[in-house]
Amino acid sequence: MPSRRAVHLLVIFTLCLCGLVAVGCGDDEPSGSGSGSSSAESTPEGKKIKVGLVTDIGGLNDRSFNQLANEGLERAKSELGVEGRALTSKSNADYVPNLSTLAQQKYDVVIGVGFLMAEAMETVAKKFPDTNFAIIDYPQAAMKSKPTNVDGLLFKENEAGYLVGTLAALYTKDKGGDQVISSVGGQKIPPVDSYIAGYQAGAKKANPDIKTLNGYSEDFVKQDLCKELALNQIAEGSQVVFQVAGQCGLGALDAAKEKGVVGIGVDADQGYLGAHILSSALKKVDVAVFNTIKAVQDGSYKGGTDTIFLRQLIAHGRRGDVAVAISTSGGSANVIAALAEARKRGMLTVALLGYDGGEIARQGLADWPIVVHCDYIPRIQEVQASIYHVMTEVWRQWPM
Repeated sequence: MPSRRAVHLLVIFTLCLCGLVAVGCGDDEPSGSGSGSSSAESTPEGKKIKVGLVTDIGGLNDRSFNQLANEGLERAKSELGVEGRALTSKSNADYVPNLSTLAQQKYDVVIGVGFLMAEAMETVAKKFPDTNFAIIDYPQAAMKSKPTNVDGLLFKENEAGYLVGTLAALYTKDKGGDQVISSVGGQKIPPVDSYIAGYQAGAKKANPDIKTLNGYSEDFVKQDLCKELALNQIAEGSQVVFQVAGQCGLGALDAAKEKGVVGIGVDADQGYLGAHILSSALKKVDVAVFNTIKAVQDGSYKGGTDTIFLRQLIAHGRRGDVAVAISTSGGSANVIAALAEARKRGMLTVALLGYDGGEIARQGLADWPIVVHCDYIPRIQEVQASIYHVMTEVWRQWPM
């Protein structure tokens, strides 16, 4: 059955000194994954290269991290005309054999998905110095041998975490009751900790009365472990559960649904799970994979470095999507630039503004400016959070 095309709701926040970041609130069904043949709407031109992808445990259908990486590979096959193959790791013991297999078969670039693959990546990269490698979530600079044929693909997880933490705290404040939110991590590794640190910092900045709970399942696959953690947190009053545990974290989101609270997805837009998903902290692993493949194809790939993929809202947007700017002053240069780019891409723009609406309202830079006529920032943010909550509910129930 074909999935329905839902409108994505993309949000720009400029609360306090936050940078430009975004979350996804759509409810698309996840696109299919796997290493099958790609669409052939046109015949891409470019250097014919072979691209190998090695997943972390969890597989291509984890609806999160690994699936995103494979989507980047599938896009490269379709748009760049590359040949691609994905190998699934069922345990840590599969990392070295999978990476080695692709290198032995003369793949032009081999991409490892995940922090846990770092040691295996370094080992294999030294054995195959003429092969290009890239690893997601681990810095090349942190590898002992500093291999010159490895590129580290890194992200600002703390920024995405800060944003959804702000949203979670304001949602909880607006709803009333226990001022408690929580997070469920997988294994305690830097990318997971970065998400959680940002989440807690954003929440406490937006709502000083908020209490944050956190726990680790020490697993990225077994959903029952994450569900149990989330159920315990909800029993302690948590009204919002942020999952940072890949496939395991789907259990935490299921616990939120079961107990009538809301959840926040991670990495991919997990709004398709239902109306209980408040938002998702996006991590454009697919873009990182695609851009790395493109760099190898056009000759601009540079090993021995780290590439940081900054979170830019409009990278997620498509024609017909809705971009929502939330700005206290209405004058942020970053938000103004993002709204302009959104319009160029055929997106509908909505701005929730404070004070008198600032430059965004005066110059008509948003299709639908909504101004909270107030100069008290906490009150502005409280009203903005309420409006945003109503908007997301309307979008979820909108017939498609």
